[in-house]
Amino acid sequence: MTRVYFVRHAQPEHAHADDRTRPLTAEGTADAELVWQVLRDKGIDAFYCSPYKRSIDTIRKTAERLGKELRLDERLRERQSGPGGNGREMFRRRWDDHAWHEDGGESIGMVQARNIEALRQILDDHEGQAVAVGTHGTALSAIINYYVPAFGCDDFLRIIDWMPYIVELDFDGQRFLSMTEHGHVEKQFKPV
Repeated sequence: MTRVYFVRHAQPEHAHADDRTRPLTAEGTADAELVWQVLRDKGIDAFYCSPYKRSIDTIRKTAERLGKELRLDERLRERQSGPGGNGREMFRRRWDDHAWHEDGGESIGMVQARNIEALRQILDDHEGQAVAVGTHGTALSAIINYYVPAFGCDDFLRIIDWMPYIVELDFDGQRFLSMTEHGHVEKQFKPV
């Protein structure tokens, strides 16, 4: 069995305009300690991460403490937002139609396709191992939705304020087996 521990990033500085370089808040940095508490005894063999700063900063210390390299994968990045692309009405519209996206933004289907491509490669490269993956709220929700189609907008909204959020997906080869939530810290999501 392959265990993949997805770690949604801790609380970011929502006012920081650039999505790629958005840092964690001081609270988010402190809250990232949950990642160590959950993963320290899981026998993690490899760490992968979105190239976005908030994701890197959420799992980097745990990888370092375990003496593991943190591998960045562009396919694991968050959904590209277009102008006016955040808000509960937009979230609902996006989840109701996985092909829809605002101008300049990505659809749920687009995010899901590239994240699943990355995950499939990780599963091939680490069969029978435990892997940690630093990710984002929409990206993670799209991954879960791929394997658990009932996971939709209401579930995305349930976890929107969970930063960090750690969930385990177990696989036999490429076959999904189960999902287990391991913990989260409640922090208010503030769309920019």
